[in-house]
Amino acid sequence: MIPKYKTILYATDLSANAAHAFRHAIGLARSYNARIHILHVLPEVEPAMLNYISTVMGENRLADLELEHKEEVKDQIRKQLHQFAKEELADHPEDVERIADIEIHHGSAVGQILEAADRIEADLIVLGSHGKGKLKYAFLGSVAEKLLRKSHRPALVVPLND
Repeated sequence: MIPKYKTILYATDLSANAAHAFRHAIGLARSYNARIHILHVLPEVEPAMLNYISTVMGENRLADLELEHKEEVKDQIRKQLHQFAKEELADHPEDVERIADIEIHHGSAVGQILEAADRIEADLIVLGSHGKGKLKYAFLGSVAEKLLRKSHRPALVVPLND
């Protein structure tokens, strides 16, 4: 049976070249009359850095600051992504309606992408991949590489020029 993509999860890192992957997601959404869910994952702060900041600021102050600004940051990024989509789709404003929602989460990018894909029952995951060279991949991996290994859903990885 030929797959039908009705629900597409577009995961973005907000890089300058991420629009290239978004255009692929939109093209597929047009072809299949699909809906796009946009996801951005805020990275975890490294434990060593968190420990240092906590020591300098005080644990209670850091916790208060985190709570105060977490939702504010998510709202700003959500607005930025909405504006990005409107600008990208300026020539086809009707495609803005294809965007089902914009989600901002905090944590492991791969884990959050897989969780969101399961929750919305995505037929396809679209994301960009930055070329880092063979040596860096050997030691660091990448979100795209890890996602491809762990996902049970189809994924389109769009190479992005840095």
